[in-house]
Amino acid sequence: MTRAFIFPGQGSQAVGMGQDLYAAFAEARDVFEEIDESLGQNLSKLMFEGPEEELNLTENTQPALMAVSMAVVQVLKKQGGIDLPAAVRFVAGHSLGEYSALTAAESFTIADSARLLKLRGQAMQRAVPVGMGSMAAILGLSFEEVEQITANAAGDEICTAANDNSVGQVVVSGHKEAVARAVEIAAERGAKRAVILPVSAPFHCELMAPAAAEMQEALAGADIKAPIVPLVANVTAEATSDPDEIRKLLVTQVTGMVRWRESVLWMKEQGVSEMVELGAGKVLCGLARRIDRDIECTNAGTPEELEELITKLKG
Repeated sequence: MTRAFIFPGQGSQAVGMGQDLYAAFAEARDVFEEIDESLGQNLSKLMFEGPEEELNLTENTQPALMAVSMAVVQVLKKQGGIDLPAAVRFVAGHSLGEYSALTAAESFTIADSARLLKLRGQAMQRAVPVGMGSMAAILGLSFEEVEQITANAAGDEICTAANDNSVGQVVVSGHKEAVARAVEIAAERGAKRAVILPVSAPFHCELMAPAAAEMQEALAGADIKAPIVPLVANVTAEATSDPDEIRKLLVTQVTGMVRWRESVLWMKEQGVSEMVELGAGKVLCGLARRIDRDIECTNAGTPEELEELITKLKG
């Protein structure tokens, strides 16, 4: 069976995440401690105990979600003895999850990835004054229909598709008023739901250009190795193993659309029939089921799920 490991993005966080992994595995403890040290912050305490408002700040959410994913990966590799290139054909991650995927594939060290994600979160928050931007989820319309809606809603402002998540689930991003207009138009055109999302900034649109410039500078000095398993990139929905291309794509990704639906379908075309979501939550497995019911998707985010996965991969 051809398999891919997939890594969650923002929205999968919850207070208490990773705590059971910390208690169960020394390898997980090592990951959380390494990230705390690299950031000079007790991020693990915030993850385990909250408060929720602080965990939901994007500069904390981004390294926190990567921490849980990497705790899972390190247990797989060190305790499970799993050889990543033998176990999977591709890695992919949703938005910040792309950094988790690259860290799992040894392009980044855990410490470098944590620092880059902290900076990415801060840069995204700085890029747009609070209250100026917004995002909304539009359910039940095709991607093409949502593109028409954003074009009509934009006017002189920015409003674009930010995440093509699955069949009938598209997230739009841009100026607050333009996104509100998109929600109204979507409702008029028969969307099942069109709702403003509780996010702190309008991610994956041109308003993030200042954050992209900051990440370009940060990534220019980052050590990026060729991944030991090819990465299916958000902005191209195709695989790459070229460190220079990865560097460019991670910059483009800040303002570019997350082509998740296309990424999943592309992996299926390459023969992938099973996906395993590593880390917090079950969002990506839910999307995979909506994209193509033939793809088997399981989660590994708890000690029990992880032990089951190790047994399966060894079998």
